[in-house]
Amino acid sequence: MADDWRNGGFGLYVHWPFCEAKCPYCDFNSHVSKNIDQKQWLDAYLAELRRSAIETPDRVLNTIFFGGGTPSLMNPDTVSVVIDEARSLWRPANDMEISLEANPGSVEAGRFAAYRDAGVNRISMGVQALNDEDLRRLGRIHTVAEARAAFDIARACFDRVSFDLIYARQHQTLESWQAELTEALSMAVDHLSLYQLTIEEGTAFGDRYAVGKLRGLPEDDHAADMYLATQEICEAHGLPAYEVSNHARPGAESQHNQIYWRYGDYVGIGPGAHGRVTLNGRKFATETHLSPNTWLNAVSNGSGESDRTEVLLIEQAAEYLMMCIRLREGLDMERYSALSGHPLPKDKLDSLSDLGMIELSDSRLKATKDGRAVLNAVIRELLE
Repeated sequence: MADDWRNGGFGLYVHWPFCEAKCPYCDFNSHVSKNIDQKQWLDAYLAELRRSAIETPDRVLNTIFFGGGTPSLMNPDTVSVVIDEARSLWRPANDMEISLEANPGSVEAGRFAAYRDAGVNRISMGVQALNDEDLRRLGRIHTVAEARAAFDIARACFDRVSFDLIYARQHQTLESWQAELTEALSMAVDHLSLYQLTIEEGTAFGDRYAVGKLRGLPEDDHAADMYLATQEICEAHGLPAYEVSNHARPGAESQHNQIYWRYGDYVGIGPGAHGRVTLNGRKFATETHLSPNTWLNAVSNGSGESDRTEVLLIEQAAEYLMMCIRLREGLDMERYSALSGHPLPKDKLDSLSDLGMIELSDSRLKATKDGRAVLNAVIRELLE
């Protein structure tokens, strides 16, 4: 199974850990800092790229993704040099996708043109809501008008633009979400990431929820109705779900995220970045230091990694199933069997098929529309 990662491809994730403000729902590794030495950060990124490339030589690099944090706060020159270095260290795919996350409040026409000139060819924008009151509740620093203006700027610079929305928000009705989603789809968008609001421990929302101060959250049945409406509305507008939370016109899918879901290899650099890399026939999960300063110091001492753990074949099989079943295309049962050493249990497959949760075709297992609505339960049943 030394080459199993080739089924998913090879990507690079670069984490920029800084934001202008910390959103109360966010559990990503992001920090607010007024003084950022971009030269120091560039030097650290380049050092980590070179260290990683030594271990993964002669690979075709399919994608680069600048995530965060708010990567649209990075100097375009920093982005440009990172892209050029990655292209020199690995063989770039002819159709390499290079994505950068942006917040509407940090979007400027000149900066976006500079990112395009640097090589970025896809923008993923964190809009989150098309309602000013809800944007304030979510701790966002932009308005709906600013989000629309930022989207127009991005559209003028890039052929591929995606944006995120959060639903099942406080006091949100099914009808208001249907209207908001329809409005979003009217913006000539070709990719939407639509996430249900989740309350995570360690966030400001999590703290408020724990003491009963986060009111107006929808009941589970109401949130489920919003999910189902999301699928129907996006399908009707030509953006079917190619993954549980991601919708795209055919050909506009996120190639980088599909490396994750298809269980390929990816190098993760930057504070808190994770990776999965196959080295000498063995797959490893990598982690990096969370604290920006700790990461910088570690890089100066040779490596920003904080942990590297081998992923055994049976664990790879479970990870592959959990990731790939999220895709509409489903998973290859022969690939699963090769990783795990045994096929998926026939009694579980038959039971889930009879319930209408999965469908089997040409050695592929796919979750049905009903199955995707309760996907965690389907995965749990298959892996027991």
